[in-house]
Amino acid sequence: MATLESIRDSLPGYARDLALNLGSVLTPTGAPQLSERQIWSVALAAAVATGNAAFSRDIQSLAVQHLDAAHVNAAHSAAAVMAMNNVYYRFLHLVQDAEYAQLPARLRMGVIGAPGIAKADFELLALAVSAINGCGNCIASHERALRQHGLEREAVQSAVRIAAVVHAVARVLGSLAGEQPAGQARAA
Repeated sequence: MATLESIRDSLPGYARDLALNLGSVLTPTGAPQLSERQIWSVALAAAVATGNAAFSRDIQSLAVQHLDAAHVNAAHSAAAVMAMNNVYYRFLHLVQDAEYAQLPARLRMGVIGAPGIAKADFELLALAVSAINGCGNCIASHERALRQHGLEREAVQSAVRIAAVVHAVARVLGSLAGEQPAGQARAA
């Protein structure tokens, strides 16, 4: 089983900052205003969203020490549904044609309404995945929802910092293993 130290040690010297940040953001001190459960749920959703299967398995093996089955499932659900939503809603934003926004999405996304965990916690996961996937509409929507649930900006920032570090570590480890980033095809 991977440990946080073994993951950090597997990073090359040029990614020293990432190793240090990974050790920090996955702690209550390094992720102000988030509980350990929120920290590890965000980390798992972010890892799954990166598309790096080996790294996702390693993070999940660490996360299950802090999460129940409902939170593990919610992290995977958030990564899955936001992979779809982030593409769709990014299209609506980038196409610059307001008529598309008037059309029904016709995409099933029931897990957002009934995630099996606290709604605010699921919104944190959706925000983290949306930040990785770069959907401005989704980022703004989930940030607003989190603020309506009473989360402070520092808690929101903590979730995005976790996503940023987890994403960067997954990319570096994937490149070392010869993997292509999610969504990019290998050259022929």
